[in-house]
Amino acid sequence: MITKFKNNWTKWHHIFHKSILADKTFIPNDSHLLVSVSGGQDSMALLTLLDDIKEQHNWSLSVWHGDHQWHQDSNSFANKLQNYCLEKKIIFYLDLAEGVDVSTEEKARVWRYKKLSDKALEIISNNQIHERIHIVTGHTSSDNTETFLLNLARGSDFAGLGGIPKKRLLNKKFFLTRPILIFSRNDTAAICKDLKVPFWEDPSNSDTKLNRNFIRHKIINQLEKIYPGCSHRINKFIQRMRNYNEERLDLCELAITSCMHEDEIKRPILNNLGVKARSTVLHFILSKRCSKQINSKNIDDLSEQIFKKEQGRQSFPNGMIIVWNKNFIQIQS
Repeated sequence: MITKFKNNWTKWHHIFHKSILADKTFIPNDSHLLVSVSGGQDSMALLTLLDDIKEQHNWSLSVWHGDHQWHQDSNSFANKLQNYCLEKKIIFYLDLAEGVDVSTEEKARVWRYKKLSDKALEIISNNQIHERIHIVTGHTSSDNTETFLLNLARGSDFAGLGGIPKKRLLNKKFFLTRPILIFSRNDTAAICKDLKVPFWEDPSNSDTKLNRNFIRHKIINQLEKIYPGCSHRINKFIQRMRNYNEERLDLCELAITSCMHEDEIKRPILNNLGVKARSTVLHFILSKRCSKQINSKNIDDLSEQIFKKEQGRQSFPNGMIIVWNKNFIQIQS
C-alpha cells in the first residue's frame, strides 16, 4: 500500500493520513479540493501531503494562488508556483489583487475567501461536477496561537478564544477545511526539507507593521524565550476552550428547549436561571435571528431589564424588537 505514495512514506505522511482517516466527514472521499497556495512553506507542505495521498481517497486537486502584489517579486513567485503545478499535473488558477482590495490585512483576507468561493463556483459550472468541493488552506497551529493572542487582546468571547476552526462553511456554500492545524510552522519547515519541497517566502511576512507579523516575530518569540514551549501549551488551551464552547452551546440548546413555547420564550423559566446563564441563552437565541453581531453589553442590559421589569420593549439591529410581559418574551421583526 505504501508504494502508491509519490514520495517515500514518512512520519509526516503517517501523522497527516491518520488525522484524515480519524474523521471520514472532514474531507470525504471523491471530493474535489481547491487548495489555496501562497507558495510559502505551510501551503507547499499542505499541497505536497494532499497530492501524495489523493489516490487513497479518490480526490482531485486544483491550486488557487492570490497575488496580492505586495512586493516586487510576487509575479515571479506566481510564475514559479504555476510551473511547479504544471510539472505535477495540477490545475493552477491565479487572481491578481487591486491595491484597494488588499490595503489592510482584513481586506486581503476577505478578498482571498471571496475569490476562492467564486473559483469553486466556476469549477462546478465549467466541469459540471457535483458540489462536493472543499476549499483547503494551510493554516497551522502557529497561526492558531497568533489568532488566539490577537483575539484575546481584542477582548473576544469564548468562540474567538477557541482559535481557528478546523472546518466551517464559507459564504454558506462550500466547506473551508484546514487539515494541517495538527502541525506547527517548525513542522512544515521540516516537511519541506525532508520531502525536498520548494517554497517561496513572501518578504511581507517579515513586515512587523502588520499586526499578525508583530505578534509572530516579536511577542511569541519573546514568550518562547521566557517560557519555552508556550506555543504548544497555548494550543492545548485553545483546544480546551473550543471543547468548553461546544459544551456550552449544547447546554444552551437544552436550556432553550425548556424555555421555548412555540415561538415565544417562557419568561419565568428564563428568569429562574442565573445572571450569566440568562445572558448566554438570550445571546444564543438572538444571534440565530440577527445577521449582525450583537454587543454583549446590550444582551446583559436586556437580560437585566427582562428580570426586573414585568413588561417592556427593546430594539436591536436589523429591525429586531424584543417585547415581553409577565409570562412570555416575543422576538419580532
